[in-house]
Amino acid sequence: MRYLTDIEIAQAKNPLHIKNIAEKLGIDEDDLEMYGKHKAKLPLFLIDDEKVAQNNLVLVTALTPTPAGEGKTTVSIGLTEGLNKIGKQAVVVLREPSLGPVFGMKGGAAGGGYSQVIPMEEINLHFTGDFNAVEKANNLLAALIDNNIQNKTNNLNIDPRTVLWKRVMDMNDRSLREIIIGLGGTANGVPRQDGFNITPASEVMAILCMSTDLDNLKERLGNIFIGFTFDNKPVFAKDLKAENAMAILLKEAIKPNLVQTLEGNPAILHGGPFANIAQGTNTIIATKMGLSLANYAVTEAGFGADLGAEKFLNIKSTFAKLNPKCVVLVATIRALRHHGGAKSEEYNTPNLERVSEGFKNLEKHIENVRKFHVEPVVAINSFISDSDEEVAFVIEKCAKLGVKAVVSEGWAKGGEGTKKLAAAVVDVVENKATQYKPLYDWKSPIKQKIETIAKEMYGAKTVEYSKQAQIDLRRIDRLGFNDFAVCMAKTQKSFSDNEFLIGRPEGFTVTVREIEIAAGAQFVIPILGKMMRMPGLPVIPASENMTIDKNGVISGLS
Repeated sequence: MRYLTDIEIAQAKNPLHIKNIAEKLGIDEDDLEMYGKHKAKLPLFLIDDEKVAQNNLVLVTALTPTPAGEGKTTVSIGLTEGLNKIGKQAVVVLREPSLGPVFGMKGGAAGGGYSQVIPMEEINLHFTGDFNAVEKANNLLAALIDNNIQNKTNNLNIDPRTVLWKRVMDMNDRSLREIIIGLGGTANGVPRQDGFNITPASEVMAILCMSTDLDNLKERLGNIFIGFTFDNKPVFAKDLKAENAMAILLKEAIKPNLVQTLEGNPAILHGGPFANIAQGTNTIIATKMGLSLANYAVTEAGFGADLGAEKFLNIKSTFAKLNPKCVVLVATIRALRHHGGAKSEEYNTPNLERVSEGFKNLEKHIENVRKFHVEPVVAINSFISDSDEEVAFVIEKCAKLGVKAVVSEGWAKGGEGTKKLAAAVVDVVENKATQYKPLYDWKSPIKQKIETIAKEMYGAKTVEYSKQAQIDLRRIDRLGFNDFAVCMAKTQKSFSDNEFLIGRPEGFTVTVREIEIAAGAQFVIPILGKMMRMPGLPVIPASENMTIDKNGVISGLS
């Protein structure tokens, strides 16, 4: 690997005008809503469903990652550069970064090295304000709920003990998980237990990502389930007449954002749900926009294929009638060492025995992808610590499974380093007769869908339900939500709900602690094990290594 040269850094600081990027996609300058010179919103009328059906969707996912991640975004961007290098018109469609991870453990989420989307600092920070709009729409509903409870003459008779709606903020702050609000006297509201989720885990973010247009967005917002009245009747956001005001706050956020890669290729960023506590993929609108404007749309889904890819294929693709043609599984030698039992201080030390044992994890992900009747390509995201022997072993083992494995050098070489990966993807798309099929039918019972995912995707032997989860299942049945999809909240560190079971565990039991309802998004969220929907900061947050000088130049945001 190598770092960017001064010339390359200058290129990143002096990108093409966004109108020139739009021109590559056949978009007229007058149709852009510009946010300065290097960012723009795209109007929804550019979506063409005929082209969406004709063009090629490629999903990038990964094996079960180490805490630092295995570079899905970097590979997604690099693959797009490589596709353009070999003569394919391609656009990358990604999620927007959350400030929680940016200032927490991972830092920025705009790719790395030669495979970045730019302007990187703006993308990683406030960007075009989409996250702020989601946060405000969510918290407007929270304020309306408490105002209605407080109001003695015009209320819905909401039982405060049953309110399920939480406030959100886009930051890791564990102290806000459980709070008491309304203290300080009657003028300050009715005291009750409340809490915060992180903004990417908000149902409003999920709804933004599942909506097809502004009317559909408004309808979904109105269908948000809040809680019950004292008469035990369900209450929805539309009962508070909240949907129009919430949609007004989201009227710009529903439009996808156009930026560019380091090599001047188009990139669309929109939405940002996490994959361990939400559905983990960008918006339906953005994916359809990419497929409307380019022959190849490369997108990614968060964490391992058991999380983001499972949700992309069972929830998003099913509802939006998308047809992914190929799945790229990102693997790193260091992650294979980890799943083979290496300690963190040994991740960068060559060890063929560890890689051989750790390959079981990648093999399970390959099997899982094929359950959706889609063929995978393995991208070995290159690190300087990889030995030739280890890389050759992975390529050979994949070949025995009938899977092409290719070294991806997008970080160090950009599109030049991913042309072989691009060619392997094109070969699957154009020459393999694959026909995507979801793993379950949305109309099957919720419990059956949970157990299908746990047993087929994770490899669990049994599923157990806490008393609260059993109550939640009865509530879902009573409300008539059995035909919703299932969006599992599970640790990203293991196939199981125990983060310490690395590799390919077998014979384990998954425990469903509780099940949240996202009626507007049309899915339920079984929360497995100890998962939290408001993360905390690490001992040494990434923010400690960030600086800004007197000229406003930021360092350490990567």
